[in-house]
Amino acid sequence: MPKKARNRGWVIALTLAFWALAAWLLYPLINLDRVDMSNVKPYLYRSALGLTLLIIFFGKTLFDLIYPWVYSKKLPRLNAALLILYMIGLSGGIVFMILRMAALAMKNRSGGFPF
Repeated sequence: MPKKARNRGWVIALTLAFWALAAWLLYPLINLDRVDMSNVKPYLYRSALGLTLLIIFFGKTLFDLIYPWVYSKKLPRLNAALLILYMIGLSGGIVFMILRMAALAMKNRSGGFPF
């Protein structure tokens, strides 16, 4: 097996592991009805870490789109179109998660400053 193919497998596995970690961190925001309001602060910190991972993925995708233009390389149109669709979906997910975090913070607002 060529060296490049082995390296690509590790990158794919690591990326999928980070996606799984982000999904686990953001899971309480998806099920806000089951969240115990007496213990909201850990959920906010956990969600902030998951949101940070999503923002890192967004930045990596933006870099993958812009980098070929900097060095005058040709990016296949299908690849660019799929990356743009992925970025749109990722940005929608980021906005959704921020709104859910704000809703969670507002539910806890009666107890004072949530952080």
